[in-house]
Amino acid sequence: MGLLVMILGLVLFLGVHVLSSLREMRAGLIKAMGEGGYKIAYSLASAAGLVLIIWGFAHYRASGWIDVWTPPTALKHITVALMLPAVILVVASYIRGRIYTTLKHPMLAGVKLWAFAHLLANGDLGSIILFGSFLGWAVYDRISLKRRTDAGAPPIPVGGPTNDLIAIAVGVIVYLALAFAFHPVVIGVPVMGA
Repeated sequence: MGLLVMILGLVLFLGVHVLSSLREMRAGLIKAMGEGGYKIAYSLASAAGLVLIIWGFAHYRASGWIDVWTPPTALKHITVALMLPAVILVVASYIRGRIYTTLKHPMLAGVKLWAFAHLLANGDLGSIILFGSFLGWAVYDRISLKRRTDAGAPPIPVGGPTNDLIAIAVGVIVYLALAFAFHPVVIGVPVMGA
């Protein structure tokens, strides 16, 4: 049951994100609903999808774990190491500097790295579906961005190397918070857990 709920959440959450890449369809919805209505519907659908993903994955982990393969311990260490740059990349998409101008889409690079790293460390079916879906979406979205005529997001001022240093510092703080507070408490698994 949990796995199906998680998949429904993935379809909803990633579906609305894919919809935003389909610019003509998005424009039609904005015209029909108004920009405010579209943003509200988009936000509600995303939030509902995220809730279903979290609830479904937690229920799956508690009651229906399905092992596909057993990752070696070394891959868990690699995952821990890959998460630091993944978090820094996500932060750099908001605190824009040279990291942003070099990568153009550090958020997607961070999501890809996060998903790939978690695929290395988790060999169960639910994790493969969850992280594989996010990796697939991030690859799709990066490809679709190359074909779009607009930037796809409101402009955020781009700074210089100081912004990169701030992004790295904030990224390290967020990484430590995720690793030592969020992951064990919310996810229920210590970063270097079994």
